[in-house]
Amino acid sequence: MSPPHLSDPVLRPAPDTDLFDQQREDWRRDPQVAFDAWLAKQHFRRSSALVYQAQWGQFLDWLGTRQQTLATVDTPAIAEFVAGLEIRKTQRMRYLRLIERVLDHVREIESASTNPARFIAQDGEAAWRNARDNEPTSFLSHAERTALIAQLFAPLPALSTAQRWRERRDRALIAVFLGGGVKTGEAAALSVSCVNAGSPWVTIESANPLLTRRTRLAPFAAAILDAWLAERRVTELAGNLVFPASPSGRPMHKATMLRAVDALVEAAGIAASRQSRASPQTLRNTFAADLFESGVEAEQVGQWLGFVQAVSANRLYRAWQTWFEQQDAPATEVPDPAAPPLAAPRSDGRLTRKPGTGEP
Repeated sequence: MSPPHLSDPVLRPAPDTDLFDQQREDWRRDPQVAFDAWLAKQHFRRSSALVYQAQWGQFLDWLGTRQQTLATVDTPAIAEFVAGLEIRKTQRMRYLRLIERVLDHVREIESASTNPARFIAQDGEAAWRNARDNEPTSFLSHAERTALIAQLFAPLPALSTAQRWRERRDRALIAVFLGGGVKTGEAAALSVSCVNAGSPWVTIESANPLLTRRTRLAPFAAAILDAWLAERRVTELAGNLVFPASPSGRPMHKATMLRAVDALVEAAGIAASRQSRASPQTLRNTFAADLFESGVEAEQVGQWLGFVQAVSANRLYRAWQTWFEQQDAPATEVPDPAAPPLAAPRSDGRLTRKPGTGEP
């Protein structure tokens, strides 16, 4: 993506204060400097940071021409800005995601509850969507999946106790999306009684006992989840949720989960190269794709994903097959030392060995 004003940008020195220590007047007085202070705390790659600076600067310039500020901007104004961008729909979404994320923080500082950018993303009929390309079912490529898994195992930076457990939680959350095909709603309600350290099996409970199921975590996901469960015990978080939003044990919001995925995708360095957002659903699709490519039958994949009807699994399989045929030959990946040997990939989805065994 090449947004305007990106020719030879210069990063401003970042103030030492964190975003949450910024006062309301800091953002009103100079929202670009306040943004730079926030950006410096996000640990993005320099290339990504430069793009975000350009995007934010363009948004502030647009507000200035309309004599608006961050305090006065509303949903119609943001919708007008995004709709006026002469770029692809997926690139418009990236602008909107940045504005939404920053305004979340600004509104938190101001103790306000409404983010005018969020409603635009939720509006399926919004004018900004009238751009090229409706994306097909999205998957991560082999290289993207490898980069994301590597980031899950990256050493933790120097963090406070609160930051550390949240980072561990977010990594485990993304691991069960990518390595277990769990949905956001399922992850939010997942209780500690549904998982066991050292076991790859996760029980997904349902109000209807007939719909309760189990999914099998990939070895990397089981290892990341185990590390989080150990951290959770040491931290002594309240409640029985696997992924609490706070020490009191309240459940995570889906928007928080989406931001966690965004942050890890950025840290892995794969956001800028993707044409579509890597959402929790993308990770769930990729879990299925990895099984399809390993020769697991669509019926079994559908059971682990919780599909009630076989047609859903077959539809996802066909979408993967179409996507797979359009991909370049995968680069050699770093093997997962905890994974059993895999059968040769097949593109017809037929079972070449029983799941969880090394035999045909």
